[in-house]
Amino acid sequence: MSDVWLHIVGIGEDGMAGLSPATRAVLEAAEIIVGGDRHHRLSDSVTAERVAWPSPFDALIDMLKGYRGRRVVVLATGDPLWFSVGARIGRAIPAREILYHPQLSAFQLAAARLGWSLADVETLTVHGRPVEQMIAFIQPDARLLILTTGAETPARIAAFLTERGFGGSPMTVLANMGGAEEARFDGVAESWNHVVPAFNTLAVDCVAAPDAALLPRVPGLDDDLFQHDGTMTKQEVRAVTLAKLMPMRGALLWDVGTGCGSVAVEWMRAARYARAIGIEPRADRRAMAAANALALGAPKLELIDGTAPAALQGLDAPDAVFLGGGLGKDVFDAAWDRLKPLGRLVANAVTLESEGVLGALHARHGGQLVRLQSARAEGVGRFRGWRPAMPVTQWSLIKR
Repeated sequence: MSDVWLHIVGIGEDGMAGLSPATRAVLEAAEIIVGGDRHHRLSDSVTAERVAWPSPFDALIDMLKGYRGRRVVVLATGDPLWFSVGARIGRAIPAREILYHPQLSAFQLAAARLGWSLADVETLTVHGRPVEQMIAFIQPDARLLILTTGAETPARIAAFLTERGFGGSPMTVLANMGGAEEARFDGVAESWNHVVPAFNTLAVDCVAAPDAALLPRVPGLDDDLFQHDGTMTKQEVRAVTLAKLMPMRGALLWDVGTGCGSVAVEWMRAARYARAIGIEPRADRRAMAAANALALGAPKLELIDGTAPAALQGLDAPDAVFLGGGLGKDVFDAAWDRLKPLGRLVANAVTLESEGVLGALHARHGGQLVRLQSARAEGVGRFRGWRPAMPVTQWSLIKR
């Protein structure tokens, strides 16, 4: 503990009164206190040098490192390590130099007000992030607690719910929890019209109408949910492709020849904080991919105008690679060289020429080579018949 110079203190709406005696003593002994206007107001009885959040916020780490050796307190809201500044600081400054002092989080307070079990709730934040990313969590009977990004956020989320057939979902906004000005606003998504404080937490109890869109996070969304020009990885093949790519928390996918982005979007939906970079030379297809990403809850999809292998230079090393277009030995070699250990590579081919490339690569590197064939029932006059899709040859392997 002798190395500790930085204390990160969670503070609630009850200010100093809500802190434990030990944490209050740390704050009162500080030489420098860093925080937002609200944090300083809640602790204004303490005499110390006051420092506001820097602008740009990324300058915070360098600023804090400049204070090393002095008694520094960073004030955060609630639990500093739950969607808060503490985690960001902890990635840049050694843990032995920091002591965290958590307060009740907004999630804990909201769950207590509503009588919800946190173990059965999805906890999300759209604070300072694209609001669309919550769309992936709209599921029948799901309960969501969301840290919002401003007074207008609940209305935007109400619109997302209504558009997808969840307009009957009860919504509650809780503001200033634990303080003298605590407020609560209740309503349903389809008729939400409350004016709420900018600093708030939103609770949603998702209720699906009979015609609601079902958008599971398990890969294999209906093709009709995507804007596309007919050239896309179809639903059945996409589900198998994602299973081989194995989406994982925080993992990065390179989607080479992304087209309408269906694989990249489903990758990002399937695991928390999963990232994807789509490489696509056609502007119209990049536009479709961007629209699909917004509509389906993957707004952070990164799209690059380019052709592999040249477009792969300078990108972060991937955890998985999907080669859905522009397949060639040079593209494989470039992607395989950058793929991390235990990374997964999947390549799909529909032409005889690209199938030949996969056969040669399989002979050289091993892995699993399969042929996928599906057919869908369609009308044939007054009757029905099977309409086969083009067979897809799929090669997959893990880098060990």
